[in-house]
Amino acid sequence: MSYSDFDLKKVKQFIGIQLSEDARLFSDIQPIEISPLLKEILAENVPLADAMNTEKARSELIISPILVELRKILKHKISLFSGIEFNVDKEKGLNGFCDFIISSSQEQLFLESPIIAIVEAKNENIIVGIGQCIAEMVAAKIFNEAENNSNIQTLYGVVTTGSTWKFLKMQNLIVSVDADNYFIEHPDKILGILLAMVAQTA
Repeated sequence: MSYSDFDLKKVKQFIGIQLSEDARLFSDIQPIEISPLLKEILAENVPLADAMNTEKARSELIISPILVELRKILKHKISLFSGIEFNVDKEKGLNGFCDFIISSSQEQLFLESPIIAIVEAKNENIIVGIGQCIAEMVAAKIFNEAENNSNIQTLYGVVTTGSTWKFLKMQNLIVSVDADNYFIEHPDKILGILLAMVAQTA
């Protein structure tokens, strides 16, 4: 069993999380102005990714540029990992590869202080991706505690198709899933939420 094997039923059954599904977590977050470069990249890449219609294309052409922009806005005070192996507890199935992880550490050569787990929704199914994302968030919590980073009380998750973004928040083992979806047509709002997540874990 690995992260990709988890759905919502399994994370509740095997990990014991509590789930809140009706929270509007980020509706009040203000959009931030995105750079002209990101506007140009998305204008070119989004239609291309839609035409290719593969997970790899959406990951490379839409998700990655958004996350690189976040890192640039924060002046490289966070680190970004893509396709990293994150084996925390194999007995609980908390092992395997993560699509993306954002760390509050500037260290880019190895993972330290994970704060946001980002899952690319398989077959464009956001709901299926939520279970995997929660499993990765729980693994990040265990990892931080083992590394004496227990001061990180809140962890965040994102499930995205590239075009649609769903955000999650976890405190202890209580996970709130934002009732709203956010769309790539408003990348300023998506980046505003990602920035707020990093700020709230600082």
